[in-house]
Amino acid sequence: MAKDTLFKKKVTINTGGKLIDLSVPKVMGIINITPDSFYAGSRKPLLNDALLQANKMLADGADFLDIGSYSSRPGAEDISEQEEIDRLLPVVELITANHPDAFISIDTFRSYVAEVAVKAGAHIINDISGGQLDENMFATVAKLKVPYILMHMKGNPQNMNQRASYKDVFTEVLDYFAIRYHQLKQLGAHDVIIDPGFGFAKNADHNYSLMNRLNEFNVLGLPILVGVSRKRMVYHVTGGTPDEALNGTTALNTIALTKGANILRVHDVKEGVEAIRIYLKSK
Repeated sequence: MAKDTLFKKKVTINTGGKLIDLSVPKVMGIINITPDSFYAGSRKPLLNDALLQANKMLADGADFLDIGSYSSRPGAEDISEQEEIDRLLPVVELITANHPDAFISIDTFRSYVAEVAVKAGAHIINDISGGQLDENMFATVAKLKVPYILMHMKGNPQNMNQRASYKDVFTEVLDYFAIRYHQLKQLGAHDVIIDPGFGFAKNADHNYSLMNRLNEFNVLGLPILVGVSRKRMVYHVTGGTPDEALNGTTALNTIALTKGANILRVHDVKEGVEAIRIYLKSK
């Protein structure tokens, strides 16, 4: 437990009736059922391609699969709730049928999409908006009794780049988590995981300030998810494009592990698993 933790950090979540121990960091593989996600290698809009990606990620050691059918890249096109469901459900059902023991996370900010997906076999809700874009999300999560990933973002994917303004980014994000976690607990939500939202309404300085102080989020006593995979904050430093950002991603993920990250959300599962193995060996 970090020396700056006021309360014992929660390291288990109940996922599909099974307790998952996050004291040993876990890997979440990204599967985007979208035609326009920022990293082309993650786009799997065809049903069979999504299943093949799931097969590979699970074989490479993924602990969770995070499936999203609404692109959240900056400036992404807004799609209807029904289109999001129509893209998502067949993939959830297919992966569940082929991998009944796999733990599936749903990347959505819409409560109805979350509820439909959980009924189809999903186990975790990953909400980029932290309940800000759907007033029913917190109550839905509490009702479903599933783990909830509470991410920080300002605005929405269409305008978040214009909202990247802070007096003190760490303090503002920490206060956001404290307030919204209290709201979730008041409603009876169970397992909550926090995600600082790297790249969401944040510039490079904001992102690295949050990474530098990541361990200080332990004061909340909650598991931490880090999603930096192939993002601009990596190739802003290294140069290149998302296609060339794997090595930088692994370096940044390793730094995150040393600062208390419990889940790495990645496009490249094998490399994420290897980073965790080396980190654990070096402790």
